[in-house]
Amino acid sequence: MATIGTFDGVHRGHQYVVRQVVSQARQRGLESVVLTFPNHPLQVLQDGFQPQMLTLPQEKERHLLLTGIDQVEMMPFTQALAQMKAYDFMRDVLKEHLHVQVLMMGYDNHFGHDSHGFADYVHYGEKLDMEVVGCEELVSEQRISSTAIRHALLHGAVEDAHRLLGYHYELEGEVVQGFQNGRKFGYPTANLQVASCKLIPENGAYLVATTHGYGMLNVGTRPTLHNGQQRSIEVHIFDYEGDLYGQTLTVKLLRHLRQEREFDTIESLHRQLIADEAQCRQIIHSIL
Repeated sequence: MATIGTFDGVHRGHQYVVRQVVSQARQRGLESVVLTFPNHPLQVLQDGFQPQMLTLPQEKERHLLLTGIDQVEMMPFTQALAQMKAYDFMRDVLKEHLHVQVLMMGYDNHFGHDSHGFADYVHYGEKLDMEVVGCEELVSEQRISSTAIRHALLHGAVEDAHRLLGYHYELEGEVVQGFQNGRKFGYPTANLQVASCKLIPENGAYLVATTHGYGMLNVGTRPTLHNGQQRSIEVHIFDYEGDLYGQTLTVKLLRHLRQEREFDTIESLHRQLIADEAQCRQIIHSIL
């Protein structure tokens, strides 16, 4: 039993659909499968489209597997795939390649450039001896969508993003050499190199959780230090003294502390970092 979609973010709405597939597949004695794409379809459909992905392929697969799905099938979205008719896709990919017996469609899901809606998929399924069923729609006070999550993150509203995602938004990257300004006034940072297609939230300071403990993250151009216009993603991990260079580090955004701004002096910036740390530790104490 399968479902298909982009599933960027694997948010609460996506999870609701996939868990229905898992539940019904188990009732029918079938394996459950999600068919999704490592790239965004609009990269193929629109010239010059620059994706801002909520989840990179490995993140997407990890979050999908947390739903209990048996298999995640990653299929690159190509021009040839975009041009396939719905019936051909169901026959060649779903039936012959994945051996799908039952296909569950999300309430706003569609594929195939010639399809006009759910009734078409049911009709094609009958020809292919494939049952096509619709999933129940998640009833929520707030509309859950990848677009709404992007909007929240780009405005620093990480708690809103958390409610929509069902988990804390993550940034993952290799720790690389930075400007090393933080260590000069007691706040050494790990500089993360994050994939260019990953959505980076609004510039500012955040409370984060890492595998090495809590810390505070700064996203921005460091205007007080006049290091140019290139954005950096730097995390200071509280009470940690290890060497992280060359390692992959994942940070989970817990709270937005403040927006990035230029301070009059280095001393003023230092005092703000002390205040940021105090605020972070107060929040940590309240949630533990």
